[in-house]
Amino acid sequence: MRILLAPMEGLLDYRLRDTLTRVGGYDECVSEFIRVNDTLLPSHRYYRCVPELYNNSHTKSGVPVKVQLLGSDVNCMAENASKVASLGAYGIDINFGCPAPTVNRNRGGAALLKEPNLMFSIVKAVRNAVPIHIPVTAKMRLGYDSTEHALICAKALEEGGAKEIVVHARTKVDGYKPPAYWDWIQKIVQSVNIPVVANGEIWTVTDAKRCKDISGCEDIMIGRGAVANPALALMIRNENNENLPWNEVKGILFSYWQKLETEMNHISRAGRIKQWLNYLSRQYKEAEIDFPIVKQYKSVDEFSNYFELPINSLWKM
Repeated sequence: MRILLAPMEGLLDYRLRDTLTRVGGYDECVSEFIRVNDTLLPSHRYYRCVPELYNNSHTKSGVPVKVQLLGSDVNCMAENASKVASLGAYGIDINFGCPAPTVNRNRGGAALLKEPNLMFSIVKAVRNAVPIHIPVTAKMRLGYDSTEHALICAKALEEGGAKEIVVHARTKVDGYKPPAYWDWIQKIVQSVNIPVVANGEIWTVTDAKRCKDISGCEDIMIGRGAVANPALALMIRNENNENLPWNEVKGILFSYWQKLETEMNHISRAGRIKQWLNYLSRQYKEAEIDFPIVKQYKSVDEFSNYFELPINSLWKM
């Protein structure tokens, strides 16, 4: 089984990738999408979003990171894919799943699920522009407003040359509302001859097992579940239902706070901590108690005092 770490715009970026992959259990990560419009992006744009490119496209703990591109201009996507490859990308992933209205209005992400022929052309052009040793993969949803074209879209990605497809088991209109339709992933698995990775509503070890059983996928991708439980990948891999102690999780949160210190202003830094603590409240009673208090903090001193409580020294790094 492979466990992939998903991106989350505005939270699960390279900083949190570093933190979560240090906890362990992941085989691969995918970066936040980089929007490609009608120009060849400069190298610094890619390095800023995926600084792992400086480290042979791996996190500091050695987990490979694919660079994700999003766009609808076939030639421009190919040119940028070639550029990313020249920077040493481990792999290139193409986003056909983002449900954000601003992205969809500009003919990006899940909006392209209404145009399987264009999906095919984009993947084919990217595959042709990238050296054969660099994998090209894609992420899709079950459709835009229905599952009517799910199998057609998956087949288009396969025929375009995608080595693997990650399927988020909801349509664009479904957004992130439960449930995830894992049974539909199984239909896609049966319709293509390339690996399919299941994604959506995997919050626990039990969810992961049920998802694999229902979808027929060996591999999974987790995002929100990983943020809510930093050890989820390890727990799934070891079939262990025991969460990390809260003191250790708080130590991980503190490590992240320190990581943000040199890169973000205080307001943004505080916002990230509040976001993560809110997700942690899904799995930890302590976080549920702390969140309404911490979300009112405004000063660095308040956060410093919060983190001065006993913390496992393992995460002071």
